[in-house]
Amino acid sequence: MLKRVFQKKIILSSAVLFALLLLYLIPKEQLQNLDEVPSTIDYVDYMIEKSTIYLLDSNEMVARTKVVVDAQADIETKARNLLNILIQDGKGDSQVPNGFRAIIPSDTEILSIHYENNLLKVDFSKELLNMKKEYEEKVIEAIVYTLTSIDEVKQIIIYVEGDILTKLPHSGKNLPSTLDRSYGINKEYDLQTYHDINQVTVYYVSKYNDTTYYVPVTKYVNDDREKIKIIVDELSSSNLYTTNLMSYLNSNTELLATEQEMDSLFLTFNSYIFNDMTEQNILEEVIYTICLSVGDNYDVKEVVFQVDDQEIYKSVIKTIE
Repeated sequence: MLKRVFQKKIILSSAVLFALLLLYLIPKEQLQNLDEVPSTIDYVDYMIEKSTIYLLDSNEMVARTKVVVDAQADIETKARNLLNILIQDGKGDSQVPNGFRAIIPSDTEILSIHYENNLLKVDFSKELLNMKKEYEEKVIEAIVYTLTSIDEVKQIIIYVEGDILTKLPHSGKNLPSTLDRSYGINKEYDLQTYHDINQVTVYYVSKYNDTTYYVPVTKYVNDDREKIKIIVDELSSSNLYTTNLMSYLNSNTELLATEQEMDSLFLTFNSYIFNDMTEQNILEEVIYTICLSVGDNYDVKEVVFQVDDQEIYKSVIKTIE
């Protein structure tokens, strides 16, 4: 009897120990597997990012889109990678998004890149000069806007075989030795006089299939108003100058007041800025077109949208870019 009881105790104890062993082993293996997955995902996210690039779209305009680049690359390497995507049939050809195409002539080589104090110097091979006449300004625009999309880069000097490019190869039009976004992009002229010219860059919405992207247009106008007022008027206009560019800003939208404080631009609108009056929502496309336009025309870091003196939305320009 005692022997039988003792045997049962041994069997029961063994079963408990076995169960505890399973509880110990199985969760540990599962936890190890779970730990491995996030670390891999974090590593991948940490190593790649999307960077802004300006390519030629299907409407022959230099347009803003995004490509994947190495997040850990230094400024010079990142610039080289982006330029390789701009070269037709180049090393980065496979990264050109659908609906866009590269614009720098094929066989162009990047001989050197040097960055220092917000200035990027790029030396191209002579094949750069093989650009077609109708695209020569757009080539420069795409290079300047792409490279100045890198946070630290404010100015560009373009060299060809060691010499600064000071003229366009076909028209002979003079180029500033140091280039920045004041060079303009997709230029449009609406001038009655060559006096009192205001230069304003406005971003519009465009689409390729289901993909939305943004197209900047630099306008030269005889209009001495604040640039933000011109921007809002252009975006709220029901008559855009070309049908393939759009704006989602309601035509009844009015900019009632503006105020710049340090790195912030405060914009007060009437209620037509809202897509939904009840929810007080502003369309993403409206925020992007206004903020991108502000970023090219004002030295500020954030835009604050207000209605009835109440802050509705705040956007940091660098997160938009």
